Amino acid sequence: QVQLAESGGGLVQAGGSLRLSCVASGTIYSSDIMGWFRMGPGQEREFVAAINCRLAKTWYVDSVKGRFRISRDAAENAVYLQMNNLQVEDTAVYYCAPSKSEYIDYRSGSYNYWGQGTQVTVSS
Repeated sequence: QVQLAESGGGLVQAGGSLRLSCVASGTIYSSDIMGWFRMGPGQEREFVAAINCRLAKTWYVDSVKGRFRISRDAAENAVYLQMNNLQVEDTAVYYCAPSKSEYIDYRSGSYNYWGQGTQVTVSS
């Protein structure tokens, strides 16, 4: 049974930074790709970033390119999301999940084992 625990969220002013962590327990990384998604108030879950843990290749939604960076630590069984220059529109609950596919997919339906998420609130 795979369980994921996200942490690191909080309240920050616009322009600030946060580092989110996603620690996995159980059998994980059977998929090469781990993704970060977010769900803002009244919005659907949207893709933010993903990393191919074996190839270290990364993908980002256009709105966070140059501000966010995804990384992983195999020894810690963890994936991180460094978020810089946060904006009010980044306010959301952030989730990580492993992909069911060996190929990059931006749809949340292609990921599973969702955790509880961590709230990120950016004030103006």
